[in-house]
Amino acid sequence: MPAVTAMKVQARDRAGKGAARATRRTGLVPAVIYGGKADAALIAIDPRDLTTLLHTKGYRTNVVEITIGEAKKAERTMAIEVQLHPVTDRPIHADFRRIDKDSIVRVPVPVRFNNEGASPGIKKGGVLNIVRHEIDLRGKPDDIPDHIDVDLTGLDIGDSVHIKAITLPKGLKPTIARNFTICSVAPPTVHVEEEVKPAATAEGAVAADGA
Repeated sequence: MPAVTAMKVQARDRAGKGAARATRRTGLVPAVIYGGKADAALIAIDPRDLTTLLHTKGYRTNVVEITIGEAKKAERTMAIEVQLHPVTDRPIHADFRRIDKDSIVRVPVPVRFNNEGASPGIKKGGVLNIVRHEIDLRGKPDDIPDHIDVDLTGLDIGDSVHIKAITLPKGLKPTIARNFTICSVAPPTVHVEEEVKPAATAEGAVAADGA
């Protein structure tokens, strides 16, 4: 089951870039809730609430229950995209999608790599080469885990872990059909140092000049 985050927000009455800038001037972050059978809802979020969500592990796998103003019923959503300022990294806009128990969503799920100490290849100095830090999965919201575990036990240098070796929760499928690589153990990196030839001595240089 995914984690559930509750969030209380304000309603916005206007769309467009000008209205979004006006919302930011009040200290709030403009956002949109869309999807389902209802019209899109324009909202404004306290940036502290949005930052807290962003720092939640696997936040895009969370269910976010959004209460707009004094509404008695919360909108059940998932965060689809949070745009950040290119300089300050503060949130400047967010998109949420309405969901219900039968919705089918596509979510990037973080990968957690376990038991590096039980990998013979890593013990020999091999390097864990992570090809995918996240795996895009498709399924119902309540089936989405907050992470996928990859066990590195027994992996030697040259070994790889592919998606078909991972047991996913029932009802979930990768969005990519092929048997893609998640990680591998690469050979140790070897640094080759150039041989430095000793500089000619001052006496040798003088002798060469006099010859």
